[in-house]
Amino acid sequence: MAERTAERDVRHDAVDARALDEVVTFTSDLIRIDTTNRGGGDGNERPAAEYVAQQLSDAGIEAQIVESGPGRANVLARIAGSDPAADALLVHGHLDVVPAEAADWTVHPFSGEIRDGVVWGRGAIDMKNMDAMVLATVRAWARTGHRPTRDIVLAFTADEEDSASYGSGFLTEKHADFFEGCTEGISESGAFTFHANDDLRIYPVAAGERGTAWLKLTAHGKAGHGSKVNRDNAVSRLAAAIARIGEYDWPVRLTATVTAALTELAALYGVPADQAALDDVDTLLERLGAAADLVRPTVRNSANPTMLQAGYKVNVIPGSATAYVDGRMLPGAEDEFAATMDRLTGPDVDWEFHHREIPLQAPVDSPTYAAMRESLEHFDPQAHVVPYCMSGGTDAKQFSRLGITGYGFSPLRLPPGFDYQALFHGVDERVPVDALHFGVHVLDRFLRATGTEAGA
Repeated sequence: MAERTAERDVRHDAVDARALDEVVTFTSDLIRIDTTNRGGGDGNERPAAEYVAQQLSDAGIEAQIVESGPGRANVLARIAGSDPAADALLVHGHLDVVPAEAADWTVHPFSGEIRDGVVWGRGAIDMKNMDAMVLATVRAWARTGHRPTRDIVLAFTADEEDSASYGSGFLTEKHADFFEGCTEGISESGAFTFHANDDLRIYPVAAGERGTAWLKLTAHGKAGHGSKVNRDNAVSRLAAAIARIGEYDWPVRLTATVTAALTELAALYGVPADQAALDDVDTLLERLGAAADLVRPTVRNSANPTMLQAGYKVNVIPGSATAYVDGRMLPGAEDEFAATMDRLTGPDVDWEFHHREIPLQAPVDSPTYAAMRESLEHFDPQAHVVPYCMSGGTDAKQFSRLGITGYGFSPLRLPPGFDYQALFHGVDERVPVDALHFGVHVLDRFLRATGTEAGA
């Protein structure tokens, strides 16, 4: 047993000084490559894809660039494992970023500036940091000759920040064979430090996502002069429907992932989480302090009006009016969402899915989840790892169509006061260098452990 433990410790110590330097360099370099995705097909990930492919190729890892359209490039690679019978693991990250207005930032959003131990720029959190951690990790393996137990499939994707039709959607439809054998995957939005208070460091690992329900609402009426009474006013009908949607109080619907999160968080706070407490979840959340923010957005469906389009002149009543709503659906609550929209829009407003993606859940009692927990706790003994459900979505939705169970695991140890979640799509996006170093250590340990017995 002692020999096995010693062997395990050596096996899990693969990150060298070069890997720590590279993860910072790669993060900065990728930020400087402007891969803004403005939606509607307006994007260009090709330069970043070429950069990633070159880093892999330089390490002797065969990589292919797959374009779904002009400039819309993805990178695929597979690292063969030592056990051909083991299921493969997908590690995926997107290369595109949302727009950024330079005038609003402390530093230029595409500078990749490293200042006072922090890397600044669009993508530092979402998610060029994780792309860089993956590159630094597998290049370290190549230098040492390490071979993972299970195949590790790498996918660096386009278009995650829009519909994913040029990225993971395209890959799962046109290149599904590349992901043969993959049963699980990891990507963004999990395993970051959440400081619930001065003494409590929580690391939420994503084991679920709400489904996407972007809606288009259309009201029809009678066009006419703005000075005359018009009871068939399309704008009025749409406005009434939008008001009902915006004011609606969605009922609580607890999924398995959210229930697990509530139970574990309650235990950390010494709060009962029996059935009576779960039946009054809003009161329970009040007793969880700041940690309630990890769960509160995912105990219900939601629908937020976001866009209105109507009319062309102030004294003309238009014959139609359009609105858009950002809806999100919990696993198992999709039919309820649609029925509620029928009721709230009423007979005078039509609605349809402008874009729809399924909700997801992943088991929290799996060996893979246990390996994620162990890897975090190894490098932060004060870590409290809990599952959570993401309020939004990732490329895991598309990959789930291939039977791949997805987790959010992009590890970062962050200092108190660092609001990780606020920096997603926010101004002054940045990531500490120390957090990147921590992430490489944890990611390396997890990827080396996964595919073996839990804890082995």
